[in-house]
Amino acid sequence: MVDIQWAIGGEAGYGIMTTGAMMGKIFTRLGLSVFDYVEYPSLIRGGHNVYYVRGSDETIYSQKIPVDILVALNRNTIDEQKDELTPHAVIIYDPATVKVEPTEFTTQQLFPVPLLEITKQVGADKLMINTVAVGASLALFYPDFAVLDQIMRDAFSKKGEEVVKENIETSKGGFDYVREHYAGKFPLTVTKKPQDMLFIGGAEAVTLGAIKAGVKFAAIYPMTPVNTIMTTLVANALQYSIIVKEPEDEIAGINMAIGAAFAGVRSLAATSGGGFSLMVEGLGLAAQTETPLVIVEGMRPGPSTGMPTWTSQGDLRFVLHASQDDFPRIVLAPGDIIEAFSYTMHAFNLAEKYQMPVIVLVDKYLMEGRATVKTQELQAKSEWFRVDRGKVLTDEQAAAETDYLRYKLTDDGISPRSIPGQKGGIGLSGSDEHDEHGLYNEEANMRIAMMEKRYKKVAMIKDEVSACDLYGPKDAPLTIVGFGSTKLTVLEAMNWLTKEGIQVNFLKINTLYPFLSDKIAPFIQNAKQTLIIEGNYEGQLEGLIRQHTLLPMQHRMRKYDGRPFYPEEIVAEAKKLL
Repeated sequence: MVDIQWAIGGEAGYGIMTTGAMMGKIFTRLGLSVFDYVEYPSLIRGGHNVYYVRGSDETIYSQKIPVDILVALNRNTIDEQKDELTPHAVIIYDPATVKVEPTEFTTQQLFPVPLLEITKQVGADKLMINTVAVGASLALFYPDFAVLDQIMRDAFSKKGEEVVKENIETSKGGFDYVREHYAGKFPLTVTKKPQDMLFIGGAEAVTLGAIKAGVKFAAIYPMTPVNTIMTTLVANALQYSIIVKEPEDEIAGINMAIGAAFAGVRSLAATSGGGFSLMVEGLGLAAQTETPLVIVEGMRPGPSTGMPTWTSQGDLRFVLHASQDDFPRIVLAPGDIIEAFSYTMHAFNLAEKYQMPVIVLVDKYLMEGRATVKTQELQAKSEWFRVDRGKVLTDEQAAAETDYLRYKLTDDGISPRSIPGQKGGIGLSGSDEHDEHGLYNEEANMRIAMMEKRYKKVAMIKDEVSACDLYGPKDAPLTIVGFGSTKLTVLEAMNWLTKEGIQVNFLKINTLYPFLSDKIAPFIQNAKQTLIIEGNYEGQLEGLIRQHTLLPMQHRMRKYDGRPFYPEEIVAEAKKLL
């Protein structure tokens, strides 16, 4: 079996992101299953950056700890990553800029490559040492440069032939040097297979889901980890007639999105926990006015600015209870690329059908990780999806109204919604409690009626959302419980455990509000042992399950260092418990 994890490390500003993405494309075009992830500090330039790309000829779901090929653009990379190296790992570095003593490593191999000198030979900028390095890396496990040649042409053709030529020559210089000096010294080789996979990131999948659902307005203030949503929307805005607005702050952003939704288009706001803090009053406005709105909330460590470029699952309780008093909302938690795509599509239907805010709760690991997915899976989800705008009045229906009630008390709690400009559909909406017309009203009976009206919708929502999924054998001796991106690591760990004859299963919670305890509780009750895994300090999911089911978890793993879970950690814990 081929399973290679490659990593490149160095200072920000040396094209590490570009190089990592390039390696991901190489693995993909060789027909491997791929997962990549980048770790970087919140600095414009400087600091230690490392990009991991894993490729395997078996299906993989996440990164792992050991590194087989390390490209060290500076000495700090060797110091930081040396404990991650496998016994057969190789280190590619430039001896002119990175000093390494051969005695520092016993089983690993040092492959000095004159990265800087090669850039000078082809007349390229010194910053292109990363391009030399990607060619050098390819030469270790695959003998044909053509695959990288084509990737370079695809990536840089819009920048002109000179840029294409420069990138090909620098990467070819690194490739040729390694083939000449180190051919056959790396123990793993890749045999190209037919490519039937799409290499895509979580943020891109969310964006494609929104586009497929018909989003027409997005207000996004740049924050990690949702920036790629904004840039991907911008890149596709003209083709799909989408207005993408970068507001002055998140308060303006959510209010713009509410305004656009009130005006009748499908609207999106995206942010992280810090930005969502500013959106809280706007969230209540959307709930009180029963305005459809989709919010993508990307979790990262807090409080305050916290660790802006790292991952976390600490905003769960926050999004469940944000804004004053009680009101229904929908909180969906995708766990992989396919779910990021499909849950976002579904969110827009739910928002309009039930006229309430829908939060798609994600985290940095899912948003900035990228993986290969079968194109047929995305296509199947696209074909499944149908736009459902709910009780939106047609022009004929609105014109027939003699006394339009925007907040009409109905059996299901959902009132017919008019779009501004429709004849006969004039209504009022405001942030205060109101009567059926939307007029300010503080009478006790009306308050009770409107609160109960908003909550009537929840019973129907429960039939339209997925409570949870169980992966693995039903009678496994250990049930792992989690939400969001923990799915990636747990499925990887399950694969490893299965190869050792150890059976576990995974209960992944999909919808966090409304919490479908009647569907979730039986899985926990029937579990022989439970292990809950979540990326926060207090065990927010564990508390939520206990709150709604009164069922305790027997064992728990919590991680709050800003790093994702690794399959090695889960495998070790499962073995300890079993």
